[in-house]
Amino acid sequence: MIDLIADMTLAEVLGQVCGLVALGFCIAGFANKNDDRLMVLLISANVAFALMFAFFESWTASALTVLVIVRITLARKYQGNWPIMLGMLAVNLVVAWATWKSITDVFPLAAAVFGTVGMFMLRGIPLRIVLGFAALAWMLNNIVIGSVGGTLAEGMVLVTNIITIIRLYRLQKKYPDFTPGS
Repeated sequence: MIDLIADMTLAEVLGQVCGLVALGFCIAGFANKNDDRLMVLLISANVAFALMFAFFESWTASALTVLVIVRITLARKYQGNWPIMLGMLAVNLVVAWATWKSITDVFPLAAAVFGTVGMFMLRGIPLRIVLGFAALAWMLNNIVIGSVGGTLAEGMVLVTNIITIIRLYRLQKKYPDFTPGS
């Protein structure tokens, strides 16, 4: 383990630290029962993720992560708004095009598309399924760039989503009129 760290550049060490900080924010956010605090913690996690991606020189992922922060804010205020969602998708495509380095940049782009459509258009189980696909795409990107904290964070998001989907399914089965968020 010490040899592994010794072989890392300063940027890679800082990227790993930022990934672990993001993991901490994700854990704190998903453990929190207050939605507003969750959003603040998720925004903080995304700042750490953006820095992590920059240290790993994964520019498409870094830029699209900055847009995730904008998306979280817009989707909360304009849920279901097609023009704003389409505008956000267009901005994501332009940013991906401008920063594209390799075929692996398809992972953050896929994550951005899944996340944007999910957050603007879906609720409940469908939202969590689509966000699970986004987390999987982010996780694959983190594996490719070698981020331990980022991979663990997205793995935690996937597991949390699966558990929440099961809980929501059981609630809907027990209470047919139940809708998430009500």
